[in-house]
Amino acid sequence: MSKIRFKNTSNSLFLATTRKRVDAYFKEGKISRNANTAMWAKTIFFLSGFIGLYILIISNAMSVGGMLVLCILLGMFCAFVGFNICHDAIHGSFSSDRRVNKLFSYVFNFIGANPYVWSITHNVVHHTYTNIPGHDEDIEVAPGLIRISEEEPVNRIQRYQHWYAFPLYGLASLSWVFRKDYKKFFQAKIGEQEMNHPGREYFNLFFYKAVYYFLYIILPLMVLDITWWQFLIGFLVLHLAQGLTMGLIFQLAHVVEGTDFPSPNSQGNIEEAWAEHQMRTTANFATNSKLAAFFLGGLNRQIEHHLFPNICHIHYGPISRIVKQTAQEFNIPYIESPTFASALKSHLVMLRRFGKEAGVHADTRIPG
Repeated sequence: MSKIRFKNTSNSLFLATTRKRVDAYFKEGKISRNANTAMWAKTIFFLSGFIGLYILIISNAMSVGGMLVLCILLGMFCAFVGFNICHDAIHGSFSSDRRVNKLFSYVFNFIGANPYVWSITHNVVHHTYTNIPGHDEDIEVAPGLIRISEEEPVNRIQRYQHWYAFPLYGLASLSWVFRKDYKKFFQAKIGEQEMNHPGREYFNLFFYKAVYYFLYIILPLMVLDITWWQFLIGFLVLHLAQGLTMGLIFQLAHVVEGTDFPSPNSQGNIEEAWAEHQMRTTANFATNSKLAAFFLGGLNRQIEHHLFPNICHIHYGPISRIVKQTAQEFNIPYIESPTFASALKSHLVMLRRFGKEAGVHADTRIPG
């Protein structure tokens, strides 16, 4: 796999202008780029909800039906903690104090994912090579089953992907817990990033996975007055809720109508600056929804996140207006859906489109 290069970013007047205006917003308003009072309030809310739901389940004070409902809520809160706290912390944008970021990044272990592996696959690879098939592994949801670009191989079953994609998204969390982190950690490369892990990260991977397995599997089986199959249902329901919440939000930010999946030219180059590439491969949705902004950790304003990952998501609202205005001035796409429902519909259109193309290509290979 050849090294991808973008057109010289220093020549991007759009990026320079946007950065200048965003810098002025913070400087003139004497505003910190990191967490403010509202962000700390969100952090307390989501961590309290996450811990409280776990304690309620493990207390054995609920009926089996009540615990099942709490498992769904806990799965969703695991995703919300990831969106609102860990994501910013791993990007180093939660606080100006690296120790605070490190502390909150470790919370990621308790929702089933390894923060060190995530920092490589997401912060480095995905944010650099967004939506580039074969390089951005974050868009490879289920290779061979989900097709979301023309570069991906085809088979007959993909013509039905708009029916089975969402259940597969629900498996994302289970994959993290039992498979993905280990697989990525021991790969020689992730995208174009060569793996050379510090020794402590080997310990962290196995130690925190063991802690997670104890808290979510061994301890519940020890203390809860339920059968093994009731536990299994609750465990699967928790992860389906968490995985579907995570998977949908990510897909609506990158796999909707209007987003590109560019391939490098024969010289291995992308024929545009990095910032313009981000604008063509990333989308916002429900940008005016206070509910979406609160629960999704700014990931509904994915454009601003990709341009300014070092700024806490609590500030994305006013920044989005700056970015949108600047994009319009430079005649650069600013892809957004007004609501969650419209973004979901747009994603379904993309699944049907690439699924239908896969069906046509697969049929053409049949002899006679």
